[in-house]
Amino acid sequence: MVLSDKQRKIVEFIADFVVQHPYPPSVRQIQDGSEISSTSVVAYHLKLLEKEGYIERDREISRGIHLLKNVDGQPFAMPNVTIVREGPDIFYVPVMGLIAAGEPIPIPGSNFSPMGDRAIALTRDIIREQEGLYALEVRGNSMVDALVNHGDIVVMKHEKEAHNGDMVAVWLKDREETTLKRFYYEKGARGKARVRLQPANPTMEPIYVDPANVEIQGKVVLVLRQLA
Repeated sequence: MVLSDKQRKIVEFIADFVVQHPYPPSVRQIQDGSEISSTSVVAYHLKLLEKEGYIERDREISRGIHLLKNVDGQPFAMPNVTIVREGPDIFYVPVMGLIAAGEPIPIPGSNFSPMGDRAIALTRDIIREQEGLYALEVRGNSMVDALVNHGDIVVMKHEKEAHNGDMVAVWLKDREETTLKRFYYEKGARGKARVRLQPANPTMEPIYVDPANVEIQGKVVLVLRQLA
């Protein structure tokens, strides 16, 4: 089979993508990365590539595309790269951006800006797949006593309310800043309500804010350690 220009772009994009990520691309990502007009056109060419043995597909799972051949028809191999293929016990959570575990980080226009197509693969034996999960990469060391270090990934459950002691991602509306802290709702001077955002680091002071300026974005449900 002589590959068309579109088919060559698809094969080259899949090869590049799986070298950079521990999972295959979605059809939408192939469309965007290969500069193809629609997902239906991508699906048509994927069908032809599968027929000719360039890829194999598992339609029972998302991202079920496995590259078998390079554009020259030779077997595709990736030394020192492990591909995670989504299956019954694996699902993906998007990495939506950075979160400060220290002083709040200002992020213009939005508290969580997407970081490309990053995602992490999780297994259902460590956390139940559910709606509203996303991940953030930690910057800073204010939560070290809670075993959350600089460079770690925290998996969040989207929540708009928090209970005292919850570790949450908080958007400080008046500062347009975001931070990761433990949440406490308490009475301040003269009985006025306030929110205490408590670090888990004895060298750092808590942040006190007016409840009106606090927006809960999510609650930490899992911490993935970054090993040196």
